[in-house]
Amino acid sequence: MHASIFDSEASIGQRRVIIRRNAGGVEMVERPWGLQPEQPGGRPFTVIRAEGRTFPSHRCLVPASEFRHRSRGKHYGFSLADGDWFYFAGIWRPATRDWPEAYAILTIEANADVAPFHDRQMAVIQRDRRMAWLDWTCGEDEVLRVLPPGSFKVRLYDRPRQAELAF
Repeated sequence: MHASIFDSEASIGQRRVIIRRNAGGVEMVERPWGLQPEQPGGRPFTVIRAEGRTFPSHRCLVPASEFRHRSRGKHYGFSLADGDWFYFAGIWRPATRDWPEAYAILTIEANADVAPFHDRQMAVIQRDRRMAWLDWTCGEDEVLRVLPPGSFKVRLYDRPRQAELAF
């Protein structure tokens, strides 16, 4: 499996692989980021605050190796300190007449490593906990937890001024 960097400033509709349950199995499908707005003409939403909510269906995982946030005009990358890749907890919604099947990522309070840069973070699920999320074997409070201090390596990065050419 390929887990890539997830930029929180990515455009709505950016397609990524999600992993979900389907007919008793697990499938990987590519879907756009951003759920249909609740109000007609409203803005699609890409993240959902997890605290105090339950997600009894349509759970998914979004593989990632790093996530990025902008803070005070600078861009920061956050990856697991052990170098492993992980998943974001997400939910997906079936297509409607006006919107394609799509997903959003759940957010939680930022852990101590992320908090100096942002007060929220996407809910990170380490690989050994992935099935607990997909199979609902644990409550949301058990799976969507803030990771302990020192879990993330933080780096400042510069955005490229011009896209690299690949041949």
